[in-house]
Amino acid sequence: MLQIERAAVDALHRAGSAEELADLIHEAIRLEFSTIPPYLTAMLSLKPGTNRDIWRDVHDVVVDEMLHMAIGCNLLNALGRTPAIARAEFVPRYPSTLPLGIGTGLVVGLLPFSRDLVKQVFMEIEEPEDPLVFPAHHSLAAEGATFATIGEFYRTLRSKLIDLGDDVFVGDPARQLVSPRWFPTERLFAITDVDSAVRALTLVVEEGEGTGTAPVDPDGDVAHYYRFEAIWRGRRLVRDPTVPEGYSFTGPEYPFQPDGVWPLTANQRICDLDADTEACRRARQFQVTFTRLLMALQRVFDGEPERLDVAMGIMFELKIAGQVLAGLPAIVGGVPTGRTAGPVFGYAVVNE
Repeated sequence: MLQIERAAVDALHRAGSAEELADLIHEAIRLEFSTIPPYLTAMLSLKPGTNRDIWRDVHDVVVDEMLHMAIGCNLLNALGRTPAIARAEFVPRYPSTLPLGIGTGLVVGLLPFSRDLVKQVFMEIEEPEDPLVFPAHHSLAAEGATFATIGEFYRTLRSKLIDLGDDVFVGDPARQLVSPRWFPTERLFAITDVDSAVRALTLVVEEGEGTGTAPVDPDGDVAHYYRFEAIWRGRRLVRDPTVPEGYSFTGPEYPFQPDGVWPLTANQRICDLDADTEACRRARQFQVTFTRLLMALQRVFDGEPERLDVAMGIMFELKIAGQVLAGLPAIVGGVPTGRTAGPVFGYAVVNE
């Protein structure tokens, strides 16, 4: 499970006002966002036309994480605070630990897809407190370590908002992002009171971990952890009345073509590429496009929710730029490294 420092949950328990919750909620927004570049890098490393099932499922998780970030931003706006997205410190410098003081020692980098990556990093990020069907037998934390989980964080936040009541929801409802074109209204909706906040936080937990009694959310969609486990095991999760949990990984094969993965450079830095190469130019373009995306999202959550279409257009640009970049040879000192160039998720100076 994604473990965080116990101090973050303790701070939620102690909070007596929305203001005391705001910084913690902002860190949760950063945490949701910080999972997107690693997932997106793995997705971009899959060659076009190959490993389509894996590409589709990782893409779906990326979209969900974008939704969870948006929910966090809606919640922060509902409490009268504005997310700070368009700044360099919002983005981890990969490889890095993740926001909220991750306590397991898990360091997350930007790596090409592999089943080992899914098992050792992606499943570690998404693992629920009590995994169903195939419990994990490893833990990076020592027995009895004073860590909490991100699921516990959200459940504690939910309880604290119930305690504080509707009076803390002082934000302008016009700043709430609701966009049926991109997200169904039952998943992304205005947060204006305790009831809507509780519903939103419950959705975030269940989409990542399942319900606690089943590996699917109430809509029947497989939770992130079990989607990744299916990719790692090479078998789809199906209903199975022969096991107590009612599900097992005995469904159709989950095909994986190792030769359908670009040998992408891990944790790419622009300065590591020869400046006069196409890969370097494209890497700079990718970083600028990524920065434009952060700037667009800042405007969306800073009072212009109608500009989500603009942000989504830039997201499409980013995907195309990443696909092109992943197929270009990385050249260092005039010599091809044998790997292709990787995406650079960093904040650049952009004049717009």
